Formats: sequence, structure tokens, C-alpha cells
Amino acid sequence: MKSQQTTQTMKPATAAKKLGVYLEATPAEFQAGVVSRNELNELQANPPEWLRELRQNGPHPRPVVAAKLGVSISGLARGGVTDPLTTEQIEALLTDRPEWLEKERATQAEVRREAARIREKNAGLGPQTGQSHA
Repeated sequence: MKSQQTTQTMKPATAAKKLGVYLEATPAEFQAGVVSRNELNELQANPPEWLRELRQNGPHPRPVVAAKLGVSISGLARGGVTDPLTTEQIEALLTDRPEWLEKERATQAEVRREAARIREKNAGLGPQTGQSHA
């Protein structure tokens, strides 16, 4: 039997996704290598300057942009946003409030309300025993 543990590694794209950063904006050495689970944990616990900079200023990947704008990824596409955005560009959209953004934020809010309503309804359902019909 082997007592040696195999090191788990992941592609740079997977690591970037887990770190919440846009892969193409990461350093070349990050993009070219593989990332071990331990290295990922270290990056999360003690982010280097390049990672702190990317997280703060971007460019941000679509899931991060969508979250910061309060819309879905599909909503970004419907609004014509297909490229990563910087924090400055996101803030400009939040300030300008284009029509598509207002519409998508309203849609997202409705989706969340409906999901909450369904959760509450399902939470209220349990085993229903002892029902009598009068």
C-alpha cells in the first residue's frame, strides 16, 4: 500500500474561477502552470499583490460583474455586456443606470422573490397526517 498522498492539481482556468478573477488578466506564470490545492489555499489565505489588485480593480469575469451589478449572467448578455469589466466600468454603469440594467435588476429581484416564496411554501409543507374532512 502507498502511504504517499497524491497532490491534487487543477488547470489555471479552474483556479482563476475559484479565485474569482479573469484568467487572461493573471500573470503569465499563473496561466502557464498548474495549481495545486495547497497553492490555491495559500493564494486564498495570503493573496499576492497581483491577486489583490485584480480582485479590487478587475477586469472581473462575468459572474463577478453580474453579482456586482445585481443581475444574472444572461442579463449581462441581454444588455450587450460580453467582455470583462473593470471596477471603474461597473461603477459607471451603477451610476448611469442604463435602461437595460434597471430592467435586468428588476427581473433578478422578481426571480429572488419567487424563489423565496417557493422556499417558504415548501418549508411550510411537511408530512400532513391526521387531516379530517368535516
